Amino acid sequence: MDKITHGFGMGIFGWIFPLAFIFVFLYLIKGKEKNKQSDKSAVQDILDRRYASGGISKEEYEEKSRDLQEHA
Repeated sequence: MDKITHGFGMGIFGWIFPLAFIFVFLYLIKGKEKNKQSDKSAVQDILDRRYASGGISKEEYEEKSRDLQEHA
């Protein structure tokens, strides 16, 4: 009977730690993707402001926007 209880207990701990590791890993990956999107949005905002203020031409704005969409 002791082996059954011991085996069951090890099974629970055997699953808890790997599952916790997987959830933490996925959470970190998701956070990193979210940061990438935020960075892309911030860069696009800067680009929009530079174009609106006349700091860059329409062609340069379109080229940089296109590059941002392709590479980010």
